[in-house]
Amino acid sequence: MSFLAGLFPAAAAKAMSGVNAHVFPPDFSLALESGATVNNLTVAYETYGTLNADKSNVILVCHGLTGDQFAAGEHPITGKPGWWTRLIGPGLSIDTDRYFVICPNVLGGCMGGTGPASVNADTKEVWGMSFPVVTIADMVKAQAALLDALGIDKILCVIGGSMGGMQVLQWVKSYRERVISAVPIATSWRHSAQNIAFHEIGRQAVMADPDWRGGEYYKYGVKPVKGLSVARMTAHVTYMSEAALHRKFGRKLQDISDLPYNFDVNFQVESYLRRQGSTFTERFDANCYLYITRALDYFDLTEGANALADVFDGVKTKFCIISFTSDWLFPTSESRHIVRALNATAANVSFVEIDSDKGHDAFLLDEPEMFRIINGFIDAVAREYGI
Repeated sequence: MSFLAGLFPAAAAKAMSGVNAHVFPPDFSLALESGATVNNLTVAYETYGTLNADKSNVILVCHGLTGDQFAAGEHPITGKPGWWTRLIGPGLSIDTDRYFVICPNVLGGCMGGTGPASVNADTKEVWGMSFPVVTIADMVKAQAALLDALGIDKILCVIGGSMGGMQVLQWVKSYRERVISAVPIATSWRHSAQNIAFHEIGRQAVMADPDWRGGEYYKYGVKPVKGLSVARMTAHVTYMSEAALHRKFGRKLQDISDLPYNFDVNFQVESYLRRQGSTFTERFDANCYLYITRALDYFDLTEGANALADVFDGVKTKFCIISFTSDWLFPTSESRHIVRALNATAANVSFVEIDSDKGHDAFLLDEPEMFRIINGFIDAVAREYGI
């Protein structure tokens, strides 16, 4: 049984009823960078808006590490608004009255597509840790196959933040002739040693949980909840800035007036992190977390090239690159490096650093300047192409 069906049967039924999923024919095989292949590929995705007659109004939205295809509207499992509901919708920056938006769940994810939590058609059992390791390039290759299946050749704009931004950059590297414009936000051309280190802490937390059982926990009806929760707590701290944490929590105590001198929840920030960890385990599969973080670690756009500028040599894609002043996970210096590489090839690139104290997660939050920039950039590109 799959992660959704086996562990959350009610939620799975609700979720899967709202999931668009393209099931590729049995003879389709996705070749991965590792040399492995994935047969019986399924790509889960959501769409918003209407595809025009010549299929020229497509915007591809790429999600981050803990995101999924439910970028707008109501999430079918959590019941909460989609992670980019502020950005995608009628009359918003990504205007669904004007554009056709596609948001696929990444290869290796756990929301209805092929990944470690899905069933291997050959063995009839959940893949688990027998699933091959995937990369950002593999994720993008699966997305390209989906667009091929939908008969979509050109993408007006591919946009995403964090890991989504990495997919944006990979799209330009792998399929530059298909991408008219690109908006990578709060991202980098490669994963840093510091970020790899944080991911390894998270993975070790998952694998140290007795209920992980070598990744075969599906068979036993258990989940490595504690380990995955700690992994999420660790990662979530990196998404925020010190200023944001202080503004929101400071050193405020949680439901007590004096220090109790124990190891229960004493501070509000502790309660917040525990809640973040707990709710995350209700919607995410632990093995998928291992696979997706590893894909991030492997990401290096310069692989196979002498320099980043060589990757972009001759590119016609128009770029709008956005960073945030308080993002220490993917600092502005990394965006500037991408800009310099694009400038070295005389590419069409604009760059904005937004002053925000919200940290890395700013791209998911209420940032009016970001909304205006994205709206203006995509509008200009669309008008140029008569959309």
